[in-house]
Amino acid sequence: MPEYKKSSAAIAALSAEQYRVTQENGTERPWTGELLENTAPGIYVDIVSGEPLFASSTKFDAGCGWPSFTQPISNDNVQELTDQSHGMLRTEVRSTHGDSHLGHVFNDGPVAQGGLRYCINSASLKFIHRDDMVAAGYQDYLSYVEE
Repeated sequence: MPEYKKSSAAIAALSAEQYRVTQENGTERPWTGELLENTAPGIYVDIVSGEPLFASSTKFDAGCGWPSFTQPISNDNVQELTDQSHGMLRTEVRSTHGDSHLGHVFNDGPVAQGGLRYCINSASLKFIHRDDMVAAGYQDYLSYVEE
């Protein structure tokens, strides 16, 4: 299995928005993320470390303005931390190995899928299409993607 980690080269390659979101705990404006409307089969990985985070099979339209997922691919790659910023009590979601700010998780997701809504910034994600997963080294995650 590959080693996923934050590197100075990966940080230097980020756009200003990707840097603001992942490294400065920012939030992209709702309805502006490039992956919001994506319905293609594949996985979403950390833009910094490449660690696999979410699968298209768990993505749903929450109507909130950000890509939403019912669960991560693996809890080993996602950390949930208490966030008391902006006068609110929320649960922040960060990538484990890249330490990227991803977004927040809420308890208002689809009940039949566990009731969680991982509300994630497009700027923190890179999408790997199912057809490209083997070449990109993500063949172990094909079973998470719907045919």
